[in-house]
Amino acid sequence: MKKISLLALILSAAIAVNAQAVNFGVKGGVNVATWDHSQNENLNSRIGYHAGLFANIPVSSQIAVQPEAIYSSQGVKYTEGGIGHNLALNYVNIPVMVQAMVGRGFYAQAGPQLGIFTSVSDEVNNTETGFFNKSDFKTTDVALGVGLGYKGISGFGIDARYNLGLTNINNGGSANIKNNVLQVGLQLQLGGSGRRF
Repeated sequence: MKKISLLALILSAAIAVNAQAVNFGVKGGVNVATWDHSQNENLNSRIGYHAGLFANIPVSSQIAVQPEAIYSSQGVKYTEGGIGHNLALNYVNIPVMVQAMVGRGFYAQAGPQLGIFTSVSDEVNNTETGFFNKSDFKTTDVALGVGLGYKGISGFGIDARYNLGLTNINNGGSANIKNNVLQVGLQLQLGGSGRRF
């Protein structure tokens, strides 16, 4: 615990030193979401979306920290009684990614993510079934994000990330359910023209 606290303190100090170089931006794209479900393997991916804001904070010429606030539509598709359901779980996700430049605008990234559960919808042919309500799922979700991206000098870029769920989101049931989400999207970093971090 002391090591984690020390690391957090050092990281905070490094960010504070470079605070004048913070660049803000917007991002959005497509989600391919599914569940790691301990009692049901017959689940299909659900296509959703994500959109939000980020702050890119250079720590050095090669390393940056990027906290984000992202609305993310996740969930899964499943079949019940031969009828296909579209189950949407919506979150406000707060990832904090550490990005490392690997050359010519490309970067690798990894970091933790806290998800705040906002709403649920279960639909058959665009009609709400009412099978699930918000109390069926835990209010928070923790994930680990890893990915790659490209950021051009103009500020436009592409970001690809896989968020691996670490916590059971099932509230009260016996099944262990974790969110897994592949995100691919576009981003625009405002300001800082001519530099990637």
